[in-house]
Amino acid sequence: MNRVPLAERMRPTKLSEVLGQNSIIGEGKILTEIVKKGEPVNLIFWGPPGTGKTTLARILAKEFKADFVEISAVTAGKKDVEEVVQRAKLNWNLKTRTVLFVDEIHRFNKAQQDAFLPHVESGLITLIGATTENPSFEVISPLLSRSRVVVISPLDKSSIIEVIKRAIKAEKATKRVTKKAIELIAELSGGDARSALGDLELALSLADKVDEDVVIEAAGKKMPGYDKKGDKHYDTISAFIKSLRGSDTDAALYYLARMVEAGEDPKFIARRMVIFASEDIGLAGNGALSLATACFQAVERVGMPESGLILAHTCIALSKSKKNRDSADAWYKALELARKAPNEPVPVWLRNAPTKLMKDLGYGKGQKWESGFHLDKNYLPDSIKNEKIYHNTKTD
Repeated sequence: MNRVPLAERMRPTKLSEVLGQNSIIGEGKILTEIVKKGEPVNLIFWGPPGTGKTTLARILAKEFKADFVEISAVTAGKKDVEEVVQRAKLNWNLKTRTVLFVDEIHRFNKAQQDAFLPHVESGLITLIGATTENPSFEVISPLLSRSRVVVISPLDKSSIIEVIKRAIKAEKATKRVTKKAIELIAELSGGDARSALGDLELALSLADKVDEDVVIEAAGKKMPGYDKKGDKHYDTISAFIKSLRGSDTDAALYYLARMVEAGEDPKFIARRMVIFASEDIGLAGNGALSLATACFQAVERVGMPESGLILAHTCIALSKSKKNRDSADAWYKALELARKAPNEPVPVWLRNAPTKLMKDLGYGKGQKWESGFHLDKNYLPDSIKNEKIYHNTKTD
């Protein structure tokens, strides 16, 4: 009996065998071009489980003829990182590259992520991190700025079916699995190839003939529904936010409950409510941002299932609040103006004047450190002095 899981046995060993990632693999696409150039690049793979992040890291290391070191941020500690660094130094002396793959890199705290920086900067280690969370929030900026973020997509149904068929052929079980069973396994997988292969392997062990009933038994009777990794995830959070925006409290609570019941990360929901409080309620209720921020902090500290109460409380408050986008509109206008006029000189009278020479040149002229002090001068650079960024919709 082969004790190596089917998903492991079916793991691709070269880019050409990888399915469902046409946006990053192929002529002119990022991973193919990196392999062609032969120069390792620090990468952050961002995508849902079972989409091939580990597989891609292993393939790249093999292509670079590098020593591949794999650790998980869930179990690794400071000692593990130190051992990797020592191994990389030995490799360096042997003129061998070291590719370090950190699975679930978002689970490392800031200090742990900081530990990689000097070795990434020096080129001692080529880092490939994998995360299911948005790297913008979960990976420190210095590490992010030294890496390329590569989005790994959930596999579509046709790709999952192809993965299943390959496995069935490899297991010499072509006549044992019905077409409808293959379709159902693909539907239940939610774009996760590892989940699909796990269900297939268990189904093959349960019966000589695998039909839909056997698949349902193998999959633990789970049925298609909310998918945290695919379109339904985005559709539901979109419906939730739009219901808040439209002040439909019942609908907002319904979509919130759907997400919570499906196992959505409560921090993800709370984070979106923080953004909503500033963008959509804004100046109409300055307390909304404080409430949403407190909600996020409380969810972090309390955990589920009690966090559901906190999310519902905040959801109702945000839904019933008056809405105003003046601050959001002003911010987008300010960004547009800053991009259009990024290098306009600051008016001389507004500049800092730390030396006598600067004061003699008129720097800071007329300024006073007084509460409410205002000079009747242009605060914007001359070329854009007539631009209006903030509009008060109540009076304008």
